[in-house]
Amino acid sequence: MSTLERARCRLRAHPLALDAALAAGVLVCMVAGSFVVPRGEHGVTWGVRTPAVLSLLLMVVGAAALVFRRRAPRTVLAVAGTVSLIELVTGNPRAPVAMSAVVALYTVAATTDRPTTWRLGLLTMTVLTAAAMLAGPLPWYAQENLGVLAWTGIGATAGDAVRSRRAVVQAIRDRAERAERTREEEARRRVAEERLRIARDLHDVVAHHIALVNVQAGVAAHVMDKRPDQAKEALAHVREASRSALNELRATVGLLRQSGDPEAPTEPAPGLSRLEDLADTFRSAGLPVAVARADQGTELPAAVDLAAYRIVQEALTNVQKHAGPEAEAEVSVVRAGPNIEVTVLDDGPGTTGAPEAGGGHGLLGMRERVSALGGTLTTGPRYGGGFRVHAILPVKTTTAQGEPV
Repeated sequence: MSTLERARCRLRAHPLALDAALAAGVLVCMVAGSFVVPRGEHGVTWGVRTPAVLSLLLMVVGAAALVFRRRAPRTVLAVAGTVSLIELVTGNPRAPVAMSAVVALYTVAATTDRPTTWRLGLLTMTVLTAAAMLAGPLPWYAQENLGVLAWTGIGATAGDAVRSRRAVVQAIRDRAERAERTREEEARRRVAEERLRIARDLHDVVAHHIALVNVQAGVAAHVMDKRPDQAKEALAHVREASRSALNELRATVGLLRQSGDPEAPTEPAPGLSRLEDLADTFRSAGLPVAVARADQGTELPAAVDLAAYRIVQEALTNVQKHAGPEAEAEVSVVRAGPNIEVTVLDDGPGTTGAPEAGGGHGLLGMRERVSALGGTLTTGPRYGGGFRVHAILPVKTTTAQGEPV
């Protein structure tokens, strides 16, 4: 940092000292100007004169008032305007006391609003110019009288320009700060959404496969002594379910890896094309599942396809866990206009087997998936017993910018 910049920083940190230095400079200029007279016997000539004591006193008062120009700009303008008015009326030749009024008017214009600048500026210009023309010792058309009008107008205009520039700079800074806050909020929102999405995937994978492992392990333990062949078959299903769980967990956790980490799995996300395989895993666990499809081979966006698969997976997992050993399930996938409708029904023991009783996050996760795609989800007990999960998903989704995908 240069010496000049350090000096500026010190002055900005002590505004009263800066105003005192400005007042001293204005006083020096006024005193120096009071020794010069621009009028002579033969037109405009320059000569040296001695200022009157009253003029020197008025210059000191006007300059001293400028020390407080930031704290009370209107009061300082009133004081500077008063001493300038006295000098314009009584001084002959006049001392440049009006310089203090010009600086005070500049301060008012720079620190207040435009209507206030117009009112006080016009009042100051009118009073000082009228007094100089009508009550002063010079003819009304004298150049010095017109100079009073010009300099007061320049002070007000310059102060208004500075205030406008400060307002523009501040507006730019505010917009930049708002844009930065918006970017940070958007980043936090995206992180939260991604965290929820991964949490839903982990829940669906773990809940589904662990439920199957639990059922098959129970079957194996029950028939281990009497029917070892069936126990071996159940254990084989346990091994297959655990392998599938590990593969899906590996694919999900792979999304969290950085660019320098080992290559993530490239297996595509599951979708409705694997619906029969999903149903077979439940059938092997002892849950009869009937699948009916009327979607005419509709090609779904990846997000919709995955959501539909996970909804069926979670709904069947809930049937397996809550509907009872005698329950049966039905899965239907239907294309209805611009939407795809996924329905999972079971005939379990009514509300006593409803998934809400478990206190888990399955239904909440399904609802979040559907809402994120702009669809609707309805769940509840069926009349006569059982539970129903019905999801309506749009075939065409939109991005955050509103563009179809």
